[in-house]
Amino acid sequence: MIAEYIRIIKARGWMKRNIPFLYSWHAYIGYELNLYTAFKKPKTVSQVAEQYSLQEDLLQRWIDVGVAISYMKKGSKGRFQTIKKMMLPAPKKNTRSTGAILKEMMELHIPTLLSYPSMMKTNKKHVFNEELHGTVVAQTSSMLEQIALRKISKLVKKNKIQEIVDVGCGHGGYLQRLADRYPQINMHGLEVNEEVALEAQARSDSLDKVNIECRNAFDWIPDTKADLVLVHNLLHYLSMEERQKLFKHIGKWLSEGGIISIITPIKNGKHGKQFSSIFNSFFSAYENLYPLPTKKEIKKIAGNVDLGVTSFSPLVKEAGWYLITLEK
Repeated sequence: MIAEYIRIIKARGWMKRNIPFLYSWHAYIGYELNLYTAFKKPKTVSQVAEQYSLQEDLLQRWIDVGVAISYMKKGSKGRFQTIKKMMLPAPKKNTRSTGAILKEMMELHIPTLLSYPSMMKTNKKHVFNEELHGTVVAQTSSMLEQIALRKISKLVKKNKIQEIVDVGCGHGGYLQRLADRYPQINMHGLEVNEEVALEAQARSDSLDKVNIECRNAFDWIPDTKADLVLVHNLLHYLSMEERQKLFKHIGKWLSEGGIISIITPIKNGKHGKQFSSIFNSFFSAYENLYPLPTKKEIKKIAGNVDLGVTSFSPLVKEAGWYLITLEK
């Protein structure tokens, strides 16, 4: 009898632990199908199902969950409406929508983590498709920009930076934001994904001092020495050997006293161990992605290429993201 009670308690406990997932699931579907916008004004389920060519019974189930978690409300005459909530993602057309992180989590991270049993049995890992996932990864990476911008801007101002290179620039968000503040600085963005690079070029088209190239950093040499090189959200694409090779190569770009800014989650860091451990689990599931660096590894790489670690500070504590600076 006691064993049965314990079994029931455990089952109820796991059910309760899974309730928060409903919010993410509902928000992901709402973002992906533009449903929060569809129900911005009161409408019936059948109206929206017909307008968007959706299966009505499944749309009704999505509405039911939305009402249960207070993301949707029921009005008169069988109509439903989106409740104005700060946490709901903006529509897809908004390039700064937080829906991108839901999309990455639901379509990439969670399926990968759920495949662990089969991978552990077969010893066969996934292969990360940069062409398929590059755009959404660039969107989610851009969410760090606003958090990091103040510190990067302070670095630029303090060191009187005149030449910046962003390695793996994504959509070029850092360069665009910095160009608004420092229009006199020459800036170069390197991005290996052609689709992402084209988007970065389009967004930077009006900025005379910003140049975006679809290039591999290992094959690129600047015409002028760089004062600041950004290596943000990039290290998990490189093996330990490639990381050392990259920083050795970048070191040749730097002017005397030049700085490398690194943003990355840190394995076993002082902060955000829960998130950094799950990031590490995700990256380790791919043949062409690599485990997160430790603080010790960063210092070792810097020492091997004659660079000094001048700062090592948390950027997003709860997620284990750090901002690290190296100096020549």
